[in-house]
Amino acid sequence: MQQTSRMLTPREALDIILAHVQRLPTETVMLMQAVGRVLAEPVIAPEDHPPFPAATMDGYAVIHDDTSPWREVIGEQYAGHVTDVVVTPGTAVRITTGAPLPAGANAVVPVEDVEVVDDHIVIRRDEVRPGENVRPVGVDIRCGDLVIPAGTVLGPAEIGLLASLGFARVTVSRRPRVSVLSTGDELVEPDAPLGPGQIRDSNRFMLVAAAERAGAEVIWAGRGPDDVERLTELLRERIAESDVVITSGGVSVGERDLISAALRTLGTVHIERLFMKPGKPFHFVTAGSTLLFGLPGNPVSALVGFEIFVATALRAMTGQQPVEVEPVTVVLEHDVESGDRIEYQRAIVWCDSDGTLRARNTGPQSSARLLSAVGANAYLVVPPRATPYRAGERLQAILRGPVRGQRA
Repeated sequence: MQQTSRMLTPREALDIILAHVQRLPTETVMLMQAVGRVLAEPVIAPEDHPPFPAATMDGYAVIHDDTSPWREVIGEQYAGHVTDVVVTPGTAVRITTGAPLPAGANAVVPVEDVEVVDDHIVIRRDEVRPGENVRPVGVDIRCGDLVIPAGTVLGPAEIGLLASLGFARVTVSRRPRVSVLSTGDELVEPDAPLGPGQIRDSNRFMLVAAAERAGAEVIWAGRGPDDVERLTELLRERIAESDVVITSGGVSVGERDLISAALRTLGTVHIERLFMKPGKPFHFVTAGSTLLFGLPGNPVSALVGFEIFVATALRAMTGQQPVEVEPVTVVLEHDVESGDRIEYQRAIVWCDSDGTLRARNTGPQSSARLLSAVGANAYLVVPPRATPYRAGERLQAILRGPVRGQRA
């Protein structure tokens, strides 16, 4: 089995991981089941949108240069209905928002600009412009336009657009099938009483939530014992059914770090250690087409490793674009200590009134302190340096949530 003993930078590790990612097959789903899925094929508009000239407000459809002082109202046009009336000089048609413009008309005068007298109207304006308050055919989308590129995650707007263009089904990438395994005899369920030396298993629940948020289908989640033979057999079962297997704990160099030993017997080890903090012990292994990620047991280390590496692999497997989250430049609000490795500090980034992105970390950055990730919308990337980074200096940050519009 190949082994990499040298500590790799996060960039080197990502390159190795992405080189082993295989695109998942596609499937066709009903539009109602497509939210959050990754579009596998570009969507080309099969028709103009709107397909007819439509009124953008309630009013009267008229001929813009008609000089008649009075205009007879000869009919009504509602959304979803088409009348056979034809607007000619001296006439008008009552029309509602979204209704098709009747033949002969080329403008809509709002109701507030019209005086109604019996079955006639008087326009209380000197000029009506051609095309006023009318959406022309194809003004939003032309037949043949690329409207949604492949690799797009389908959200509410995309789903609505697909429906408006006549798509009841859509081709998407299959969700990655993921198994999540926590290890350690010290772990108990969240609702179990704690015995001597025991802790509650938070990583399994955290990683399941992270995988589902990344678009994966979690097909199994459980705990494994501190027994290398049983762990190996359990992992072998999960590899057979999964596209990705994620473990937490047991990947350091201690006597009881058994995941490392199990992974070496099951596949090719490509990564064992990273030049980063938190998350130095990190295993990436391939077994056939299945990707295995051995994350550290400390909760923050596991979460950072997932969001930087595993989530990126999941996006690549489904063809999501962009695959990697591009960092942004931020200005430090306070001094930040640096260490001997690239550090990913949990941080809050906000946008000042002048458009500058500013950042502060969330306090103590211990890899066991999961509270440091709660409310954080970014990872502040702190390269190693002999002296601290000072307030006002610029660093890179990887966003993991929306940027706030003011200081948090």
